[in-house]
Amino acid sequence: MGNCCSDEAGHGGAHPVGPAAAKAAQAASAAADRFLRSRGAGASTQIELSLSASNLGDHEYFPKINPMVVVYSKRKDGQLEEIGRSEVTLNSLNPSWMTKISVQYQFEVLQPLVFQVFDIDPQLHDVSEKILKLEEQQFLGEATCLLSEVVTKRDRLLTLKLGVSEHNLPNPSKFGDLTVQAEESAGSKAIMEMVFRCSDLEIKDLLTKSDPFLLISRISDSGMPVPICKTEVRKNDLNPRWKPVILNLQQIGSKENPLIIECFNFSSNGKHDLVGKIVKSVAELENMYHWQNGDFFFVPVSNAHECHSKEVLKSQLYVEKYVESNRHTFLDYISAGCQLNFMVGVDFTASNGNPRLPDSLHYIDPSGRPNVYQKAILEIGDVLQYYDPAKRFPSWGFGARPIDGPVSHCFNLNGSTYQPEVDGIQGIMSAYISALRNVSLAGPTLFGQLIGTAMAIASQSLADNQQKYFTLLIVTDGVVTDFQETIDAIIRASDFPMSIIVIGVGGADFKEMEFLDPNKGEKLESSTGRVASRDMIQFAPMNDVHGRGVSTVQSLLAEIPGQFMTYMRTREIQTVII
Repeated sequence: MGNCCSDEAGHGGAHPVGPAAAKAAQAASAAADRFLRSRGAGASTQIELSLSASNLGDHEYFPKINPMVVVYSKRKDGQLEEIGRSEVTLNSLNPSWMTKISVQYQFEVLQPLVFQVFDIDPQLHDVSEKILKLEEQQFLGEATCLLSEVVTKRDRLLTLKLGVSEHNLPNPSKFGDLTVQAEESAGSKAIMEMVFRCSDLEIKDLLTKSDPFLLISRISDSGMPVPICKTEVRKNDLNPRWKPVILNLQQIGSKENPLIIECFNFSSNGKHDLVGKIVKSVAELENMYHWQNGDFFFVPVSNAHECHSKEVLKSQLYVEKYVESNRHTFLDYISAGCQLNFMVGVDFTASNGNPRLPDSLHYIDPSGRPNVYQKAILEIGDVLQYYDPAKRFPSWGFGARPIDGPVSHCFNLNGSTYQPEVDGIQGIMSAYISALRNVSLAGPTLFGQLIGTAMAIASQSLADNQQKYFTLLIVTDGVVTDFQETIDAIIRASDFPMSIIVIGVGGADFKEMEFLDPNKGEKLESSTGRVASRDMIQFAPMNDVHGRGVSTVQSLLAEIPGQFMTYMRTREIQTVII
């Protein structure tokens, strides 16, 4: 998940030591794993919405109005949850409200927003907006949009037509317009880059040295730790030096706020052993860098909740680098015109079963309920489509025999000889259903040619100096048989503006597929000994659900902004000007 939140696998030899404190540390680290996987690097940021309106109401019915706007988020069950209200503007048909509405932008989920405008009774102008009873006010109109529709616009500005929902108003053509402008909080751009190293770490594995990583958490208002960043794992290293950790001011709140820095010994089962911890603010870490002195780790010894009872260790933490700067964010690139383009590869191997039978993974239910392939495409595509204005999506199948032809491991889903693009998500769905009628399922499961074809599109886009980044979704029911060819293709693709998401569907044992996920498998190495220039591929079975009810799709999508930013930063690509 970028510099802060990526794992490299260590050995699974960690063994439990100590009483309640060690068990609590293991549980906390496992929870942090799930939380960080669900958030991604750069996937979440604080947004402030500025609101204005024009031509509100109708002079015949509303000669003088005192408008206020209320903003809601719409939950999956359709219920509205209020997230903020503007102030009341007196006697204005064209208000520009001063109040900013704060909302947490999450790349990996759709965030429907509902805006309702009300005319407030003038007798209530001294009453706080927060306690006004909306059912007693005159409704002036409603507008809806997705937060992603706002942040992907140039200047992050979107104008919406006001209308009605369940409210009844005369002359509905006179509702006017509502303009929404999104601004990212300044704290998300204030960056602190640090390089940490440790000395004399305790050996935690029985047969090998420890495999340490750092977990950094801030302390919430309730006093509970909230994980914000995690380093990679350093294998067999008691004096590790990690890749740079990048934090922003939004994450920590203030340079004076205390951070908990914990060192864990990696275990593949997720029950990582606590090596030691320190509590320091960023300001104190900056001083450690300037004075070039270390600080000793400690461990709780009596009770995990009694921090005053601790044992100081000989292990120390050092800050080898500390740099502050202002950097472009993911949304800076998007609002400046950079596009995320969606591509799809679908597994048509025979192990999916006869598509005409209900037990097949490719069965098209007459009731309209999507099968697992359709569900994966819809969930990923529904999020990514708003970052691609043209909505022309290259779509392929693999592992099938087209009519009167040999088995193909990369064919255009729409049946075209030369053109793989289809129009929109529904175009993918139509092409997929059509392909099921026109190919014979075969095998084996090969990814190499598919990844190579997608990489060629990304390569051509780069050569043409287009501001595009590609996400290839591969949906498969089985384990690839061209391991080395797939690895070689992935490593070549890591040099291009693209990410790969692989979702496993069905009941197969996908354990061998974990080599595709750098958070779980060994570091990928090509047949020529080359390693990937960055992490840009993720794998998970569709039925995995991460902590806090986060789905497979959300967890994998949350990694895209971090992978995007790693590509941009390592190649020193600044935000574009169009």
